[in-house]
Amino acid sequence: MDLLSHHLYSSPKVYLRELLQNAVDAVTARRAAEPDAPARIRLYAADGGLRVEDTGVGLTEPDVHSLLATIGRSSKRAEGLEEARSDFLGQFGIGLLACFVVAERIRVVSRSARTPGAPPVEWTARDDGSYTVRTLPDAERPEPGTTVYLTARAGAAEWLAPERVRALARDFGSLLPYDVRVGDEPVTELPAPWDRAHPGPAGRRAALALHCRELFGFTPLDSIDLDVPVAGVRGVAYVLPSAVSPAQRATHRVHLKGMLLTERAEQLLPDWAFFVRCVLDTDSLRPTASRESLYEDETLAAVRDALGTRIRSWLTGLAAGDPERLAAFLAVHHLGVKSLARHDAGMLRTMLPWLPFETTDGQLPLEEFARRHPVVHFTRTVEEYRQVAPIAAAQGVGVVNGGYTYDSELVEALPRVRPGTVVAELDADTVTAHLDAVDPAEELALSGFLAAARDRLDPLGCDVVLRAFHPLSVPALHLDDRAARHEQARAVAEEQADDLWAGILGSLRGSAPRARLVLNHLNPLVRRIGSLGDPELIGTASEALYGQALLMARRPLRPADSALLNRAFIGLLEWATHGEGDGR
Repeated sequence: MDLLSHHLYSSPKVYLRELLQNAVDAVTARRAAEPDAPARIRLYAADGGLRVEDTGVGLTEPDVHSLLATIGRSSKRAEGLEEARSDFLGQFGIGLLACFVVAERIRVVSRSARTPGAPPVEWTARDDGSYTVRTLPDAERPEPGTTVYLTARAGAAEWLAPERVRALARDFGSLLPYDVRVGDEPVTELPAPWDRAHPGPAGRRAALALHCRELFGFTPLDSIDLDVPVAGVRGVAYVLPSAVSPAQRATHRVHLKGMLLTERAEQLLPDWAFFVRCVLDTDSLRPTASRESLYEDETLAAVRDALGTRIRSWLTGLAAGDPERLAAFLAVHHLGVKSLARHDAGMLRTMLPWLPFETTDGQLPLEEFARRHPVVHFTRTVEEYRQVAPIAAAQGVGVVNGGYTYDSELVEALPRVRPGTVVAELDADTVTAHLDAVDPAEELALSGFLAAARDRLDPLGCDVVLRAFHPLSVPALHLDDRAARHEQARAVAEEQADDLWAGILGSLRGSAPRARLVLNHLNPLVRRIGSLGDPELIGTASEALYGQALLMARRPLRPADSALLNRAFIGLLEWATHGEGDGR
């Protein structure tokens, strides 16, 4: 009893759900044989105790000995009812013992509807595991049904207080199919919010928005009907008004045949649908033994797929008939749609005109960007994009920033849904090839300057190239790619390793391209540096240009890069102030 009442359930509040569940199942069992039987459940809380009355099937004395005193036994397994088990909420025969979480004594008075003439019977149990059974006079329970009395244990009286009982009953039982009341106050609110009639679509949206605020505490961007008759699922999904992380597990409210099963169902929807919160009622999904979560089986997998299809259809409908609402949705939840589009070519094709991407032409959908550029170039990281975006835009090269979540995968998938589209990853060679070459005679005249710059930057694994490009205000461009960065990381690790690991890392040295510092021959500063005659000063200026290009590209600085920036800054200050120290 200690195991069941204190370790199976996550919170004491489940005791009230179990009482409601037993009462509902008892009524269901009686109405299976007597369709016109009354269907009432009443709860009365006062003086540190709780009384729950139902008009259900009731129990005989042999039933009490067999069912209430034996863990795991349930009246749902009684003869004639086994085939109807799917109509019951409880399936495990342990619910009543959850009451010992809050009660030190449970008293059950019951009269059977299946055995006419059987007297009422009383079962009284204490939390030490002892119990007594006795028959009562007919006057103690004239009509069939059951009454359960709880006496609060020390420190648990708050759970049996009228206000708490009322709140728990509303939370757990608002969708139950029978007349449930706490005192004279109704608990059930049928039909469910998603099944109620409204004057029109706008009125329905407003009513569901109010329901969402009361239930989840936010006003949704939109609501999506979740109607899967084949799986016995009805409900609604509310679209969150603000962005959430795809890694954040969404939790949903699930009712089982009207009874709230859990507020934290995580596996109900596909992972990509993290932008909605659901509330639904089902009669097909299986609960776990504690009835606080869903059992992972083929039925749940099928329901998950069906609900995902419903949300996907809602997105497709917005794209086809309500672009303003779709744009408002994508402004907040484009990540969710991109996640779906990665694996669904149909969704990618539908959303191409709408999904926003960062490009050198501004924020554009891929469809429009592909129409503007014969080749869709993309980078795999945000840093690579920032390196080349200003230069590529000036040269008319279209580049998509693929560094954000899912973007590079979607760009690479573009030819599958838009045949004829050419997609290419942008690298240093491609960028350099789009920059104008310098006149050979002018480059020859600057050969001394270029040689001095290359000598100074060679220890950093960087080549120097001279090109002419716009905008003129950019004196130098630092270009590398993943292969070059990998080689730099290998070289740094080799320098810091012991002899054994240095030898191993040295054997991994490949023919990876080096980083490049592309000097802009059109920039006035580069021209002035090129005309200098002092190799030392040229080297210092080249280091300064290299450091400035790194900072402009927002690249992380290695220790050697930081030392270079400091050295170049001090060197230029010394050169600039040299004349003043000599009195010149």
